[in-house]
Amino acid sequence: MSFPTMTFDERYRAISVRDTRFDGQFVTAVHSTGIYCRPSCPARTPRPNGVSFYPTSAAAHEAGYRACKRCLPEAAPGSPEWNLRGDVAARAMRLIAAGIVEREGVPGLAHRLGYSPRHLTRMLSAELGAGPLALARAHRAHTARMLLVGTDMPISEVAFSAGFTSIRQCNDTIREVFQLTPRQLRGTRRGAPDPSLRQAGARSAQATGSGAEAQGAIDLLLPYRAPMDASGVFAWMAARAVPGMEEATETSYARHLRLPGGPAHLHVRQDAHGRLRLRARVTRLGDLAPLMSTARRLFDLDADPVGIDAALSAHAELAPLVARIPGIRVPGATDPHEMLIRAMVGQQITVAAARTALTALTEALGERTPDGGILFPTMTAIAEHGAEVLRGPGARIRAITGAAAALADGSLTLTVGDDASEQRAALLAMPGIGPWTADYVRMRVIGDPDVFLPGDVAMRAGAAASDLPGEAKPLAAWAERTAPWRSYLTAHLWRAAPIRPPRTRRSAPKEQT
Repeated sequence: MSFPTMTFDERYRAISVRDTRFDGQFVTAVHSTGIYCRPSCPARTPRPNGVSFYPTSAAAHEAGYRACKRCLPEAAPGSPEWNLRGDVAARAMRLIAAGIVEREGVPGLAHRLGYSPRHLTRMLSAELGAGPLALARAHRAHTARMLLVGTDMPISEVAFSAGFTSIRQCNDTIREVFQLTPRQLRGTRRGAPDPSLRQAGARSAQATGSGAEAQGAIDLLLPYRAPMDASGVFAWMAARAVPGMEEATETSYARHLRLPGGPAHLHVRQDAHGRLRLRARVTRLGDLAPLMSTARRLFDLDADPVGIDAALSAHAELAPLVARIPGIRVPGATDPHEMLIRAMVGQQITVAAARTALTALTEALGERTPDGGILFPTMTAIAEHGAEVLRGPGARIRAITGAAAALADGSLTLTVGDDASEQRAALLAMPGIGPWTADYVRMRVIGDPDVFLPGDVAMRAGAAASDLPGEAKPLAAWAERTAPWRSYLTAHLWRAAPIRPPRTRRSAPKEQT
């Protein structure tokens, strides 16, 4: 259930029982105290006529409220609303989290969404209670809080890592939002449990990481809503990891990637307590906040697993799958352009064969990082030299290099803030890109929770093994009853597919890549 569809009474019941499932999905503003809280705040529940509900903390702040020092609403996992919805507000929130306002300003955000800055501000203010500047400021405050509480980074580095343009701007915003100085906010980790750690099952709020090892490096916990099938995501990454660029084990995933400020490194691991930790290193401090958002999208950490599992398990055929893997996640993507190329390379071949092809492509055309890693090739490099490295039918190679050229010159755009239908149409208009690839990219790049891939052979095998229709058309018809969670149905059916022995025939079926 999402904020726009919830009634006042439903929200009030959620705060009355301190339901953690709704943390991050809305905030409660208390009229008498002038503060706003997360739904699970342990404070005494105010009377119904003494509260107002807002979809974002930015909206509550714009209405004159300040963050609760007890429950720290900014520490909640992000809202699943921005992936579930496909409207302008949701697309704007995804782009704000990706750092577009910091890099391009409100005009850049508006241009990407196809509106004037003034009209976009009106739309977001009407829909979310705050304009793009206020929403971006709230996101910076949230990032700064995480870094202050979760690391030992100097406050000056926290300011620029969170996206602030000056230390003074950071200090002023922290005081305004939390009624605390940055130093006082950092001190809260020693005096009270950090709600963000509680979401991941931690027992204490005190930072357990080593903090910043060097400028642009962090080590902190990633909050999420339990349950969390972390082992499934790590296994997914391990099967597809490109040597030199990526490394994955049963409990960790690391990779080199390219950000606006230069090469970066991301490392997500599961600690002894089952919590997820992010260790990241960037060339420019301003890239830290977008990298943190990338890690969250990659592991689908803002999902509402309780709601998804309940909806899917309501169908008798799926109940055993959900019981076997509660909290399943749909992996995201670190880079939209890379995701398209990986999907196209993986068309009509096995996961292992796709990994081999991508390894050869990366080793031949990828750039080396100062620490010895490899970056995925640029679209320009693939467009100009991909044909020299890629193997297979000529039409397929031309389709891959053509898509890379279109991404490089801007004639094809692909971002986390795309409109889903427009993105799909643009991809289908490209030679060599069919419905499976376009929909798979939409699932991974935008995080659309309602994508179904009836043409996927591995998924159909999982469906047949789960007593569901094994043919594409009847399976697609049956899957309609699970909307808007068909991406998670797809993930369950992939996991349910029988493990097959290595194929010896020359052709291979299409599988997920």
